[in-house]
Amino acid sequence: MEADAPAAGVVGPRDEDGLGQPRLPEPVTRLAGAGTVAIAVGVALMGLAFITNPVPDPSFPWATLPESLRLGSVQPRIEHWPVTYTVGLWTIVFALPFAILDAYRRFGPRLSLHPSTWLAALPVGLMLGLTTYCRFLWPKLQPPTWNAPSYTLVCWGYCATYDPVWSNLAYAVAFLGAGAAFLAYRESTRAKYALAAFGLLAFPLGVPALLDAYRQHAG
Repeated sequence: MEADAPAAGVVGPRDEDGLGQPRLPEPVTRLAGAGTVAIAVGVALMGLAFITNPVPDPSFPWATLPESLRLGSVQPRIEHWPVTYTVGLWTIVFALPFAILDAYRRFGPRLSLHPSTWLAALPVGLMLGLTTYCRFLWPKLQPPTWNAPSYTLVCWGYCATYDPVWSNLAYAVAFLGAGAAFLAYRESTRAKYALAAFGLLAFPLGVPALLDAYRQHAG
């Protein structure tokens, strides 16, 4: 008797180590590809600010171009940053989780990594790194602003207020994600709930974890 076929668009062929490599549903595949393109667009928009404004990001006043390389016009600012710099940063914020999915789609089948390494552990690692950078290394501008680009909802709470309570919550969410990834590696039945909780609390960076939670549920 033939084995049951995997659900369409959810679970794909297994790699050499016997780990299930889920295929992305077709709509998610299209969004993943668009995410990679959006990253490039965001970088280009940020770059445009360098040829219009002497100091696009006041946190890094040394990051500027000589006047001879800049255009004659200067962009208006939204709070601390020029318009295209702000739009570019926020574009990257929302495109990054889909670019992660695109990287998984492209390189996942070639590497002997558990799917949750891409879909859960990678976003967790990024969240820990970004939270640490924003808390301890980022040169903070005054006053805090509502439009400070942030990769998760709790990170936005910190960047918009500089209240360490939000940063502590961000660390708590990241550690929840680490636990969720561990449960996923252990193939625990609780993994899907932990992954879903992390994905929601770490939105938008947690989108890949939401997909992993769906994979765990559908599998």
